[in-house]
Amino acid sequence: MVETPTADTPREPDISHVNPAAEATWFGHPRQLARLFTTEMWERFGFYGMRALLTLYLTKHFLFGDRAATGLYGGFTALVYLTPLIGGYLADQYLGSKRAVKFGAILMALGYFTLCFGGETSRPYALVDGQRYEVAIDTREGVETRYVVDGAQRLAIKGNEDGTVSLLDPAGATARTVAAGAFQSEADRSPFFVTLMLLALCMVSVGNGFFKPNISTMVGDLYRPGDRRRDTGFTIFYMGINLGSLGSQLLCPLLATTIGWWAGFGLAALGMLFSWFLIQFDGGRLNGYGEPPLTEGGKDRALGIYAAALIGVPIFYLLFTNLMNAPAPVEGAGIVGYVLALPLMGKLLFGTFLVAVPGILIWSAAKGSRTEFQMMVAAMILIVFNVVFWTLFEQAGSSLTLFADRNTDLSIFGLFSISAGQTQFFNAFFIVVFAPIMAAMWTKLAAAGKEPSIPVKFGLALIGVGAGFLFLVWGGQFAGSDFKVAIWWLAGLYLIHSVAELCISPVGLSMITKLSIARIVGLMMGVWFLSISVAQYVAGIVAQVASVETVGGQVTNLKVSLDTYNQVFWTIGLAAAAIGLVLLALSPLIRKWMHGVQ
Repeated sequence: MVETPTADTPREPDISHVNPAAEATWFGHPRQLARLFTTEMWERFGFYGMRALLTLYLTKHFLFGDRAATGLYGGFTALVYLTPLIGGYLADQYLGSKRAVKFGAILMALGYFTLCFGGETSRPYALVDGQRYEVAIDTREGVETRYVVDGAQRLAIKGNEDGTVSLLDPAGATARTVAAGAFQSEADRSPFFVTLMLLALCMVSVGNGFFKPNISTMVGDLYRPGDRRRDTGFTIFYMGINLGSLGSQLLCPLLATTIGWWAGFGLAALGMLFSWFLIQFDGGRLNGYGEPPLTEGGKDRALGIYAAALIGVPIFYLLFTNLMNAPAPVEGAGIVGYVLALPLMGKLLFGTFLVAVPGILIWSAAKGSRTEFQMMVAAMILIVFNVVFWTLFEQAGSSLTLFADRNTDLSIFGLFSISAGQTQFFNAFFIVVFAPIMAAMWTKLAAAGKEPSIPVKFGLALIGVGAGFLFLVWGGQFAGSDFKVAIWWLAGLYLIHSVAELCISPVGLSMITKLSIARIVGLMMGVWFLSISVAQYVAGIVAQVASVETVGGQVTNLKVSLDTYNQVFWTIGLAAAAIGLVLLALSPLIRKWMHGVQ
């Protein structure tokens, strides 16, 4: 885990005799913060721009079904949150933060550029009772219709609520009804371009592991121990994340829609290159920050580490292919059958998490004092609830994006329309608007001695994420005859979710450092990030539950689609709110076990 300098960190004596107050600053902070802020902003521009497109790219270009697309998306984001554990360690011990950031930026840029090469759109076909039929696509007035081509006939495809599929003749009459499960949507995909896409995601996963933790470490290095500007500096730095994502989640989907997928991913790649350029050609402004540590014998192991890191690309590729080819759990097989059906990535993530949590608690009971053990129990409880929050919050890039594409009227006051990928911009916008308001509110409440405790904030966040889904389901009752809801219902969900995020996200890492036994604080930080990685994976599983029947990337019945999303969102909304209430009920006990930690 990345460590910040301590009071014992050796420093060169100051012989410059320069008055620190006379040094150039940026909003009262070290001027290097401006470059790191911009570097992070462009990196997040690339990442969130790519993320806004990924699920739609999988379903519309490669014509993967919902289950395969959302499962792959969940696995990818799980690795994105897991790899920083390794990248941070390697930078601490061997590379130094600066070189790790450069290497990560290059890999991520290569990954985004590789996504630009997707080949031709996959060609859909259907298997009806095991017999193959070509699928034709007709677009009229912006509405696409899929047809099964049966000789000279073109039969429109319509999914029914009971799972059957009706094939309609040109007059709209049912020419044939296909039994539930007997109609399968498939596509002819180029194995080469599918492999290329998976390798691109592997490169992004590995590169993110080197970039993400170490750019933050460099920000920490700007401040000496005890410098009270540090927290404010990180607040300014993290604003770059939201500014970057705000722009890219509007522009990348716009280019993908108006020009082509390659243009959207290409813009994300350019953003990543800007990020690399700023750190590579810093004009000496970052000299002395993020430099490699002194190693035994003075050996530089950078090339060996870079080569070893590249081995992660084929390893991740195998994990992705295993994830995509994993069979669906057999209905009625129970929990054992479900676990056995999990792909390798799922087994590794869940297995590690289920071993780590009780294992650390057993060690704490044996090695720590009673107070330390209780604090560790409180931390673990909050970590488990953290998994629930991010599992539901991260539906944004999968099921909520598909809902926006299929069952949302994307018109803005009838003046213009946005694309489904652009709806993810709402979260970043609301974070930028409400972050300073929430920070001021917590400060005011703290001064009055009324600031909610950490468990209460976690509970409110869970209730909030549930309330967002329930709000959207409410809006579903006002869908028009086209089975689409107004975009403002989706915007309302993101508003509620953003406020909920601000209740939990800023306090998580701080909570871990305060509650953990000092000897294993790095390990506990690892468990925290592991919990988010598990949440990302489970988010993909939840999105799979919301899967609807598609043919050639389009749903066969918008009413069935809307009903499916409403049912799933209603269930997880109620579950999240109930879990949040349970946490609020437990908060007095958890707060007692925290022994004064705020």
